[in-house]
Amino acid sequence: MPRLKNAEIQPLPEGAGTPELRLWVRLLACAKIGEKQLRRRFEDEFDTTLPRFDVLASLYRAPDGLQMSALSRDLLVSNGNVTVVVRQLQEQGLVLSQANPRDGRSAIVSLTPAGKTRFIELAEAHHRWIAELFVDVSEEEKTALATLLGNLRSVLGKNR
Repeated sequence: MPRLKNAEIQPLPEGAGTPELRLWVRLLACAKIGEKQLRRRFEDEFDTTLPRFDVLASLYRAPDGLQMSALSRDLLVSNGNVTVVVRQLQEQGLVLSQANPRDGRSAIVSLTPAGKTRFIELAEAHHRWIAELFVDVSEEEKTALATLLGNLRSVLGKNR
């Protein structure tokens, strides 16, 4: 493949530089920056992971527990991924997996009392960290961003 000379200008692909693409890249960049900080803090301060926190959060919102398939859907991950995390949490005594009384082929996963306590501890730290991420964003900007992103989520959800 011949190398381009400095004077040659590489043509841009169609759609490059559009407002939609710039918006998408900025949304991803912001999400990655925030997620990286959260992952590091969960690891450093609590010796846990963001996926474990996410599973605990989903189960906390479902006091009667969730089937593994519902947990996977809730987290937007594969059954295999959620199974690994649930096993880790079981080993730590934070979740319990029991046969579904209505369908013995499936299991219901729920938080143990220790899991509830651990989730509250992690959630409170998570809330502080999120507040720290947005400390330099005004209340008006946060409200406007939340509204605009809510609208975007609705539009994107319709295009599924």
